[in-house]
Amino acid sequence: MGRRRAAIVGAGHTPFGVLPDTPRQLIRRAVDAAFASVDRGLERSAVQEAYLGTLGFSGWQLGNASAVVAEEAGIPGAAVSRVENACSSSGYALRQAALAIMSGERDAVLVVGLEKMNDTTSSRRRYWLGVSGDTEWERLSGLTFAGVYGLMAARYLHDYRVPPEALAEVAVKNHAHGALNPNAQFQKPVTRERVLSAPRVAAPLGLLDCCPVSDGAAALLLVNEEAARRYTDSPVVIAGLGAGSDTLALQERASLTSLRATRTAAKEAFDRAGFGRPEVSFLEVHDCFTIAELLAIEDLGFAPPGDAGRLTMEGATRLGGRLPVNPDGGLKAKGHPIGATGASQAYEAFVQLRGNAGARQVPHAERALAHNVGGSGASATVTLFSVP
Repeated sequence: MGRRRAAIVGAGHTPFGVLPDTPRQLIRRAVDAAFASVDRGLERSAVQEAYLGTLGFSGWQLGNASAVVAEEAGIPGAAVSRVENACSSSGYALRQAALAIMSGERDAVLVVGLEKMNDTTSSRRRYWLGVSGDTEWERLSGLTFAGVYGLMAARYLHDYRVPPEALAEVAVKNHAHGALNPNAQFQKPVTRERVLSAPRVAAPLGLLDCCPVSDGAAALLLVNEEAARRYTDSPVVIAGLGAGSDTLALQERASLTSLRATRTAAKEAFDRAGFGRPEVSFLEVHDCFTIAELLAIEDLGFAPPGDAGRLTMEGATRLGGRLPVNPDGGLKAKGHPIGATGASQAYEAFVQLRGNAGARQVPHAERALAHNVGGSGASATVTLFSVP
């Protein structure tokens, strides 16, 4: 990635769930927490630019939402841009922030991920979720996001002869991790039997195969790596960036069981990072549905096609396993406020690599991967983090 790299020196996170806070209040809570986490302080006046990742769910501020960040973050005068790539919005916002620092144009940049999803009716929620997918064919024919991922899951289970228990185990594992995360929307374990017996939403996916509807925000403070030690003895370096895209509609894709955007983003990130997959301590992957976690593990190159289910069933992806996946509970248990998810994943990398993750700490974590997907896989980012 060149000689100049970006480092995270502060990060903040609200609880995820059904919250009374307004979008403005969520921004303020996350940003205030990020500034408070900087060990030796970072003046708000030092922030030259900011990026807001959000879908703008329910239309709370469709026009010029970035100006709200400048107001609530206390950075008047800074250049602020809104980034919208559906569920991967703040993954892309983080990418833009890192590139701004890598270019030499900026020395301190703020990233905010935000979504307020529970202040509207269920019919309006379905509308806003739907606009992130293909509206010309899939949505107008009645296909929901659960239906899209249900098609992927059905094909995956058939092609690779994977039992449904593998999907259920993703939910069981992530709920167990979420029970250790005080910011998670769901903090109670579930059993495999309960997942398998839950009402079907889009076969083979049931209710407990789906992530919840969530409110929340997360914020990150990035600086030039060379200056990071002014602010903390434990910065987290962004070692590799990757991004990719694919067609919106499933019907146009070469495969239902692999996301080209993820594969492209992963290759780019690892090509630039200077380390390989065996050195990654844990993964934060985009598990909006249980099938999405299995596909991610394979598309990221950590298992051959059809093998992620076996690894999950064997416990390899649990805390204490050889490759922990979603130690914070993932989207499945932590929650999925659409625009906040990518920043939340980076927050988890930050606290884990600094050894501050508490009961869910991955032992001896030195490198991490965050994988953020937009819609049903039409866009994706992969970010690699490391200790200096």
